[in-house]
Amino acid sequence: MYATVRTYSTSPEMADALVSNEADVKSLISGIDGFHAYYLVRTADGAVSISVYDNETGADESTTAAAQWIRENLPNIAGSAPQVSAGEVVITA
Repeated sequence: MYATVRTYSTSPEMADALVSNEADVKSLISGIDGFHAYYLVRTADGAVSISVYDNETGADESTTAAAQWIRENLPNIAGSAPQVSAGEVVITA
């Protein structure tokens, strides 16, 4: 498995905006081949998302799709690009 963590720290409203569009977000992320899980964590200065896929291809596609969706649907909140960390999942519980 492969996971991507995106940290959106430019707007405290980011989590609220994503929750308001929950159905669209879930459909976008879960529609990518190899999808396993998605989590959104509200933080003091924005949000952190965790996406888990079978492989790097799905994880990379999710980052591209998320960026495009945010640019198109949340242009006033988007701010700068999120910090993205990605890698192979080596322990699960």
